Amino acid sequence: MKSRVIVILLVFLQVLPLFSQKRKVGRAYEFFESGEYYEAIDHFKNAYSKSKDKEVKAEMVFMVAECYRLVNDPRNAELWYKRAVKSAYSRPEAQYWLADALKKNGRYEQAIEEYKKYKQLAPADARADREIRACELASEWLRNPESYRVEELKELNSRDADFSPAFARDDFGVIYFTSSREGTQGKKTHGATGQSFTDIFESRIDKKGKWSLPVPLENINSEFEDGTPNITSDFNEIYFTRCEVGKREKKGCIIMRSTKSGEKWDDPQNVGLLADTLVAAHPAISTDGLTLFFVSDIAGGYGGKDIWYVTRDKLSDSWSGPKNAGPDINTPNDELFPYIRTDGVLFFSSNGHIGMGGLDIFKAVPQPDGSWIVQNMKPPINSNADDFGIVFQGNTETGVFSSTRKGRRNDELYYFEMPPLRFTVAGLVKDEKTGVPIPAASVQLIASDGANMQTETGTGGDFKFTLRPNVDYIFLVSKKNYLNGKERLTTKGQEKSRDFMVTILLSSIDKPIELPNIFYDFGKWDLRPESMVSLDRLVETLNDNPTVTIELMSHTDSRDTEEYNIELSQKRAQSVVDYLVSKGIDIERLSAKGYGESSPKVVDAGLAAIYPFLKQGATLTEQYINSLTSDEQREIAHQINRRTEFRVLRTDYEPKKK
Repeated sequence: MKSRVIVILLVFLQVLPLFSQKRKVGRAYEFFESGEYYEAIDHFKNAYSKSKDKEVKAEMVFMVAECYRLVNDPRNAELWYKRAVKSAYSRPEAQYWLADALKKNGRYEQAIEEYKKYKQLAPADARADREIRACELASEWLRNPESYRVEELKELNSRDADFSPAFARDDFGVIYFTSSREGTQGKKTHGATGQSFTDIFESRIDKKGKWSLPVPLENINSEFEDGTPNITSDFNEIYFTRCEVGKREKKGCIIMRSTKSGEKWDDPQNVGLLADTLVAAHPAISTDGLTLFFVSDIAGGYGGKDIWYVTRDKLSDSWSGPKNAGPDINTPNDELFPYIRTDGVLFFSSNGHIGMGGLDIFKAVPQPDGSWIVQNMKPPINSNADDFGIVFQGNTETGVFSSTRKGRRNDELYYFEMPPLRFTVAGLVKDEKTGVPIPAASVQLIASDGANMQTETGTGGDFKFTLRPNVDYIFLVSKKNYLNGKERLTTKGQEKSRDFMVTILLSSIDKPIELPNIFYDFGKWDLRPESMVSLDRLVETLNDNPTVTIELMSHTDSRDTEEYNIELSQKRAQSVVDYLVSKGIDIERLSAKGYGESSPKVVDAGLAAIYPFLKQGATLTEQYINSLTSDEQREIAHQINRRTEFRVLRTDYEPKKK
């Protein structure tokens, strides 16, 4: 009998730890299933440390990683998912969420590699390809950010969560926002965040532009979660979210509304969009007060939390039934924190559209057919962290939004503005032939808005102007013994500040100027169509230099008789003159001269660089060409000799009055 008792006791002592372990694991899952992920972390860690079963330990590691993901702690999530994927009992989704954590931590190249590994584990899951593309775009966007300037609102932020701002006065000198800082009315700790229940706080800006110490908004907050305020365009009504939270039980969220009486808010009332057991959160009221956007996970959506809306015909009417904002806005993931501007453009946050990390802020422009064009706001508004809850100061590109970008889990408020567009042009005037900068050249700027400025190039041939947005510009450059030069640029269509650079080449009148790409068929003098581009530039040059007269000079190679070449070149030069006259150039400014083979080309530095077999300074005579080593080289030399040039005869021609 005694031995039997001992056996029973030994069995009991062996089984007791198993019961204890199962109880610890079960308690951890209870917290997890009720959404109290912060509370569940320590319980899963404790169960992990007490277990000796490798499969159970692998499961606990995965669940700790899941909790860190769900409390939005990507740094710790990355560490625990890395441990999870190394286990022999790893799930494929651990690989996916590891890549996701790396993306949220801004490690895009590493994230791409981990998404590729996930593709091998789950080739049918299209999410991996989408996320790889998102990482590639995020890297590209970071290299070319938008022009917004972003800075932290340190006066408003605390060590706890601060998010979802709303301006409460038409001069934007009063701001409301959601916070879990000290001073909240609810004294309990939220099991999902480990922080106090949130309240709506208020701050006012002083004459020096400083925000006052935030204080809880009177008569609005409760013992539960209150937040995400949104205020009507007349600043007399406030809509906000209230979520009742119970211990290890999920309750719904409701949208509350209050009206201002004098300087105080009346007791808030439930708008009653959905049953209290369901989620209706993040209200956004349209400017006319006839459409109310909100967030819910009710049936009939596209997955996760969707953006819905209700409407009414006039302010005294009841709200319609909820309507989904549609697939342009909503995805299988979460769409949150809507905000509607006066022009009907909707802003919201999503982790389902292609983005940079966690939640990104998106801009949705309504179309006449009821669809939306959705655009990512890109950096610096968006980051690899969560970015959400944006609000604008009226119609300006200035406002406040929320972000976790500093690497901490807490949400913080950030100010943003679009600085005025700034444009400059840095120019360089150079000799077309030698590439040497030309100092003391006169540069005139003519603008389409009527502006007219003038400067001189410096010793390095440089000049600089400040430009205005949405203007076309022409730069006219003149210098003695040079033909006038011209360059154009425009700031129209430029959405970002920019520093332009232009180089203006001036042609010296001391030597003949070759016209490139003037082509004729063999033995003929009719201009080929591809010659017109070069000649049209000459027309422009002559119009820019109205006091200049020129001689058109045509040259042939040394093949055929000298008499034939003189006649052919004369006809070719005349064909150029005829073309210029047809374009409105006065015949008195033009003369044609055929030089046949009498003026072979002298090889300059430019030609020698292009054709190394030609010696700089050499004259391409028939004797020199015949000394070249191949038929190809000889043919190139002949082609160089076949050219059309012009030289300036006078610079004092007086244009005829039209």
